[in-house]
Amino acid sequence: MKIHLRTFGCRANHYDTERVRAMALAAGHEIVDDVAGAELAVFNSCAVTAEAERDLRRAVRGAARRNPGLRSVVMGCAAALPHNEPVLRALPTVETLVAGADGAGIARAIGAGTDPDVEVATRRQESARAVLRIQDGCDEHCTFCTTTHARGANRSRGIPELVREAEALAEHHPEIVLTGTHIGTYGTDTGSSLGELVQVMIDRVPAIRFRLSSVEATELDDRLVEMLVDGTRLVPHLHAPLQSGSDRLLRRMGRHWYTSASYARGVERIAKRRSVFGLGADVIVGFPGETDADFADTMAVVHDLPFTYLHVFPYSARPGTAATRLPDAVAPALAAERSARLRQLAADKTQAYQRGRCGAAADLIVVTAPPSRQAMTEDFLTVPFAGARPRGERFRGTLAWTNGSLAAA
Repeated sequence: MKIHLRTFGCRANHYDTERVRAMALAAGHEIVDDVAGAELAVFNSCAVTAEAERDLRRAVRGAARRNPGLRSVVMGCAAALPHNEPVLRALPTVETLVAGADGAGIARAIGAGTDPDVEVATRRQESARAVLRIQDGCDEHCTFCTTTHARGANRSRGIPELVREAEALAEHHPEIVLTGTHIGTYGTDTGSSLGELVQVMIDRVPAIRFRLSSVEATELDDRLVEMLVDGTRLVPHLHAPLQSGSDRLLRRMGRHWYTSASYARGVERIAKRRSVFGLGADVIVGFPGETDADFADTMAVVHDLPFTYLHVFPYSARPGTAATRLPDAVAPALAAERSARLRQLAADKTQAYQRGRCGAAADLIVVTAPPSRQAMTEDFLTVPFAGARPRGERFRGTLAWTNGSLAAA
């Protein structure tokens, strides 16, 4: 059977799609890039924002127009939320919904067996850099987030299992990104920790570099901080969700485990000891009750910390979340204006950091095939490079400012 795969959302979703790919290939199916030539399509969905769900619906309808005889499966977070079920089932060609990343459910849906304990490891993935999901679920209850409803409680994978998969991936990929729903809580259910896992990975899986996906700044233990500062095998890059610089709004968001000050301390433990350090964050603008003073607090935190990029999201009300019951909604036009201001500040900081990297050496991995020639540095900068190198090659280069942007030579 010819199967087409389409992924929306986070790196954890991308890992789950790679598991589907591994299941399908092991069952003798063929993966096709063009949905027009597929018999079955698997759409791995995201539910973080209403826009993400709209993108999913548009993609399913578009695939049905191109291939009316297609059979479709929708998996992932959107498929796990009860309010979405009638909407998704009504989409053309959709036959099956699979909540989250249920291995047995997706195996049945694609004809890859029905073992309820199915657990398929990936060995070689489509992207230059591999992703490895180390845990699933989240025990927190942020008032704006549907992830807890969609993914359930924190569940950590065992270290031996993860090491085996990482060893296989390292044969084909120069970098592995450790991902999950809430990776800072890795091991709290098994008596381990994220720091212990990363240390074992570094000790057992040589040569390649590791990267953390999104992790809370206040959940970095001393071992992780030292590995990030060293930057040899765990790259000097941290994506630490901020969401707001206002402590009042953080409480309103249900993010009770940190304040803007403790967030800053967590980041500065690394930033003060590293000149090369990529720092990113997610920020929600226009959350219910956000005042001019709250937004000013966010702007001040972003201004003061050494961010190299931001992901700015206008607040998106998600059905079933507590935030939908909060008063004092922010007008969409005001949220848009604030988002633009914050993005401009982030863009200025990005350019300043990139200019500061001019003339410096970088550890690069080619992430796109010719003719685009793009590589990623250890500190999460994507830059063009000269010459012909295959995707996935790792090389040392020097960064320079060329034609108004940073490039590698």
